[in-house]
Amino acid sequence: MEIEEHVMLFITFIAPVFIASIILYLIRALRGPTIPDMVIAVDAISFDIAVFLAVLAVYFKSPILISCVIVLMLWAYALDIYVAKYLESKDMGG
Repeated sequence: MEIEEHVMLFITFIAPVFIASIILYLIRALRGPTIPDMVIAVDAISFDIAVFLAVLAVYFKSPILISCVIVLMLWAYALDIYVAKYLESKDMGG
């Protein structure tokens, strides 16, 4: 069995789990009682999408998707820093 077959089998069984988790995280992001809950939900969504894109990059043999994963993770990190700064000082911006 080649790597493409293993990855396709993985995608077949794990895709519904990713979709269900993204829906649950989306509910938490929209209805979260506090700002940190919402930020954690958005982080979890971005991590799930990044892992799924990395698996798709292996399957399609497309290195451009890996750069998309890196950009997505940098965006999630910047969001965390920005929200932490806001929660620390209650001041948005510079």
